Amino acid sequence: MHQRLIPEWKPIEAVVLAWPHQRTDWAPWLDAARQTYIELIKQINLAGVGVILLASDDDVGEVKSHLPTDAKVMIVPAVFNDTWVRDYAFLTCDREGEKIPVEFRFNGWGNKFHAADDNEVNQRYLFNLCRNDAVHANIVAEGGALEIDADGHLLSTSLCLLNPERNGELTLGQYRDEFTQRLGAKSITILEHGHLEGDDTDGHIDTLVRFTPNKGLVIQAAHNRKEDPHFGSLDALCKECEAQLPNHRQFHLPLPAIFNEDGDRLPASYANFLICNDRILLPVYQQPEDDMAISVMQLAYPHHTIVPVDCAVLVQQYGSLHCISMQIPVETLKADVVSQIKNGVSVYATE
Repeated sequence: MHQRLIPEWKPIEAVVLAWPHQRTDWAPWLDAARQTYIELIKQINLAGVGVILLASDDDVGEVKSHLPTDAKVMIVPAVFNDTWVRDYAFLTCDREGEKIPVEFRFNGWGNKFHAADDNEVNQRYLFNLCRNDAVHANIVAEGGALEIDADGHLLSTSLCLLNPERNGELTLGQYRDEFTQRLGAKSITILEHGHLEGDDTDGHIDTLVRFTPNKGLVIQAAHNRKEDPHFGSLDALCKECEAQLPNHRQFHLPLPAIFNEDGDRLPASYANFLICNDRILLPVYQQPEDDMAISVMQLAYPHHTIVPVDCAVLVQQYGSLHCISMQIPVETLKADVVSQIKNGVSVYATE
């Protein structure tokens, strides 16, 4: 039976987040990271969307103390390795009007990090919240590596897919078959150019190229920094997109230059935004390029309100706003779950 991955601009009822805890790599920036999450939850709620917040058992009380009691947040006590839920929470497909959760395997971006608990999050917690049974795909793939539009055109990157630590010798042709079968992709473009220094994901598409609903492409370019080491690769990405998707209008985001205290370049991308119904939550980094990024996004998404969210602390851990979130389309969750989320801060009772 045919099913298709739902584009991110379709109406959503919730966003999944995972609260940073002391045993994650957030430990050195824990308070600042948590403040960013609190602001993000506020902005998601202002978009009329609830939050499913995975939290360590020992953090539940503190989470509740940080949130206004009327926040639309359902806390789910959970065990997880890290907070990058984009890459391990389920994707949602439409199958003749039914919303179907689809799960790939997650192995820490090609066995770079411990991820056994992350890989169990759907089975242990999230699938219990859904109306319909899940579909399981027996290959490694991350949500941040996949972008689709309403015509079923799917984007990904060869650098990510062909890392042998993900799926061994799986070919691009075999990936195409898998994405056609599992995600209903009608056409697939696998891009070869573009990568941000410090990016642990091997070039996830959600740091590089995103679709708009009206045949546009938002691209993390570097036209503002022609001397930057990234310029050649990102310029080649723009040209590759023009060749592969000639009927799409391009919107070029500026490139910020952010370094950590050790002098390492951080993979800050304005393309790592989250679409929340009629709003777009845009990561900004306290950089001179922030204002230009906001302007470009407003051109690319003229029917959305652009809401900047300070993500300077997130990029210290080599990710940003889209990476820490996963949207859930309307009519995916059970009615009682949606009702609980809407009724203020609560804790979901697991078995």
